[in-house]
Amino acid sequence: MNDPATPVFYKNPGLAAVLSFFYMGLGQIYNGQIAKGVFFIVIYSLSWILVVVLIGMLTTPILFIYGMYDAYKSAEKINRDLAGHLSGTRSTGPPIN
Repeated sequence: MNDPATPVFYKNPGLAAVLSFFYMGLGQIYNGQIAKGVFFIVIYSLSWILVVVLIGMLTTPILFIYGMYDAYKSAEKINRDLAGHLSGTRSTGPPIN
């Protein structure tokens, strides 16, 4: 199994969602998904720019809500995968290195 001295860091889905509430992409970065978080930050920023031509009025709230949902669900999946990895079984997805 794993060395008992190795710390296990579970992600808090609620905190991930709250971070994404304050600024989209922060929840993904908290989950360790750096590239995904930066992508969301860029897309969300572009969406705010598009508010000028009105399409952003639709895309900005959709992205805002999706970012919080994605951060929450990603944290839950990370926790499931980590728990499965530590118990010797694997849930869906690749093993955590």
